[in-house]
Amino acid sequence: MDDLLQEFIAETRETLESLSGEIVAWEADPADRARLDAIFRFVHTVKGSCGFLDLPRLARLSHAAEDVLAAVRDGKRVPDTALVNAVLGIVDRIGELVEAIDSGAALDDSSEDLLIAALDEDAQPVAPAQAANVHRANSRSVRLNVDLLDRMMSGMSEMVLARNELARRLRDETVDPLVEAALERLSLTVAEMRDTVTRTRMQKIDALFSALPRMVRDTAGELGKQVVLGIDGADVELDREMIELMRDPLVHIIRNAVDHGIESPADRKAAGKREAGRLAVLARQSGNQILIEIADDGRGIDVDRLVEKAKAQKLFTPAQLAAMDAAAKLDLIFHPGLSSRDTVTAISGRGVGMDVVRSNIEHIGGRVHLASQPGKGLTIVIYVPLTLSIMSTIVVGVGDQRFAIARQSVDEILRVRGEAVRIDTVGDAEVATVRGRRLPLVSLARLLGIVESESEGGGGGQTLAIVSTRDGDYALAIDRVIDTEELVVKPAAPVVMATGVYAGQTLPDSGLPMLLLDGSGIAAMAGLRFQRALAAEDEGAAEERVAAVPALLFEDLDGQRRVMPLAAIDRVEPVSTDAIRMTAGQLRLAIGGALVPLHTVAPIGERLEVPVLRLTDGVSDIAYAIHEPIEIVHLPTEIAPARGSGPIAGVAMIGGEQVELLDVHALFAGEIAPRPPERLCWLQTDGSGWMETFLRPMLDASGYRCVTQAPRDGPADVVLVMDDAPVAPQAARNVVRLRREVAAPSAQATSIYRYDRAALLDALAHAVGGR
Repeated sequence: MDDLLQEFIAETRETLESLSGEIVAWEADPADRARLDAIFRFVHTVKGSCGFLDLPRLARLSHAAEDVLAAVRDGKRVPDTALVNAVLGIVDRIGELVEAIDSGAALDDSSEDLLIAALDEDAQPVAPAQAANVHRANSRSVRLNVDLLDRMMSGMSEMVLARNELARRLRDETVDPLVEAALERLSLTVAEMRDTVTRTRMQKIDALFSALPRMVRDTAGELGKQVVLGIDGADVELDREMIELMRDPLVHIIRNAVDHGIESPADRKAAGKREAGRLAVLARQSGNQILIEIADDGRGIDVDRLVEKAKAQKLFTPAQLAAMDAAAKLDLIFHPGLSSRDTVTAISGRGVGMDVVRSNIEHIGGRVHLASQPGKGLTIVIYVPLTLSIMSTIVVGVGDQRFAIARQSVDEILRVRGEAVRIDTVGDAEVATVRGRRLPLVSLARLLGIVESESEGGGGGQTLAIVSTRDGDYALAIDRVIDTEELVVKPAAPVVMATGVYAGQTLPDSGLPMLLLDGSGIAAMAGLRFQRALAAEDEGAAEERVAAVPALLFEDLDGQRRVMPLAAIDRVEPVSTDAIRMTAGQLRLAIGGALVPLHTVAPIGERLEVPVLRLTDGVSDIAYAIHEPIEIVHLPTEIAPARGSGPIAGVAMIGGEQVELLDVHALFAGEIAPRPPERLCWLQTDGSGWMETFLRPMLDASGYRCVTQAPRDGPADVVLVMDDAPVAPQAARNVVRLRREVAAPSAQATSIYRYDRAALLDALAHAVGGR
């Protein structure tokens, strides 16, 4: 709001300097409609801005002057000397109030009623009021022509390129230390100038978002709907001209979301939703692009209706429509003249809107992406270029190609060595393990179809760049790191930007054009899925939701398909059956100089090699032999519990098929205990994930209803905590404490070893007994 107020003050002050002369000239020539229109526009603009900025005194004065000038424009008043004097008095008072606002001085309103009364047609001549003695604040700002700013930016870009070339040439020569010092000073100066010049054209995107709450409120009220708007990322900065070009497309999308997407309160209630719809607007920067995301929780896009309407309007042949995939059918919403509405309203339904939105955004080098979930909502992501930027980048090589990637998006670069950094294959996906942290792996060479460099180890997997995005982190496999440079980045051709992999193009000091990679776009193209909530729910209003748990689907040795939480699997690796022996009554695997307990559900047979799941809880390791890994899936929230004893926690529906869920806790504990009646059990987690991954499936299968947050509707029957962690008073009727060590620290200790399954279930049964 402060930025908008300062902009209003600067614009009003600038206009006032020439407006008084315009009013006097208009009095001399009342037929000069152009001058009258200019004066009218000024007071009208002041009135509109005052309403938004909450300046009631300015709004009252400008509204009175606007009414009189409108009467003159309509021929109802004649601009005589008395009227001109009255208008000049209003204009002078507006100037005084603006200066008072800028300086923070108090200004009484005793004369404003007289000024407004002097505008009346039958008003008596009034002596001019004494101008208030308001000190004008010294202005530290100047308004520049956009063309001049463009020339400044272009010159700054050339300066950066020249500095880069000079630095590169000096690196190849023996240079006087004084020259090196001068180059360092030049580099610092250029960096400061670069930031300053870049900032001159940038403005917070709040200037684009600030009008949305009122627009959503008015549109929803007109339609009889309730909509809660959430805005995030208003501090993101974008080129001022780009903000203006984005205003109309954003208005189209927001109004469509309220009209098309969000249902009426009655329909939402019938669908089991809150009566008030949710609309989330957020902005974030990704490389040389700004992403504006608009998400609602409405009905989504009815793709079948779109297809039927396209068929009815004969926009496509039935064969063409049948050949379309889901994304192409969804893109029908952008076809000119095609609307999903059957009725025309004052807001939408004429088939004009989304096609104009995409056309306008593509015209400025952007693109639009849709993601619709029928009955759950629609997400629209607009990718907008910054138009021109200078950023710090890392230049990487893959095969004989070079690419740049924004330096701020790369957490670290490392080589694949030993156990600290390794690459494993889980199903058909590769996973990088970096100091115990597992990240999805994307090979840049394979993604872009580039022949990998054999001199760098092949496979694109010897050097990893850990790329951080808003949604999550992943490892990007490259051949080599070439250099770090500050580069001028501009939008690439629309067909290149449309791939989603690139954020722009640049011209380094070598003179060879180079593309800037978009970290988020690479993750999307590689099919990585990060769990991220679109919008936060109101505190106390949302029920506890269990996040989707990634798991490995595999075919077991007995031919059954089973699934196991991915968090428990350290790696999947083939081992020789010669390393597997039955020793001391236990099947064991000799690997890496250690003996690891091995579990199987069927004989391994005559095969020479068998895939093994290496399982770990961070302290202990065991192995589980399988026939073949299939793919990584997400466990549904509904798991049918198993009956009887055994290492199966329950059955889940995955891909329309019943799949058994392995009880990892049972594998580590080695036995199954009787199942007590269902009771509310609060798992007070410690952030390691052990309770959620190892303990919860066993307790769920044993009849306990587990939660990971303190229940709101009363204390839990029992709470499980690690070691001596504190427990909130009145949160649970009983507390069972677990320890990581096998031996108790003292004879008086009441904690239970976390893998003593019988003792744990017995303690839980004792805690909830009789209730």
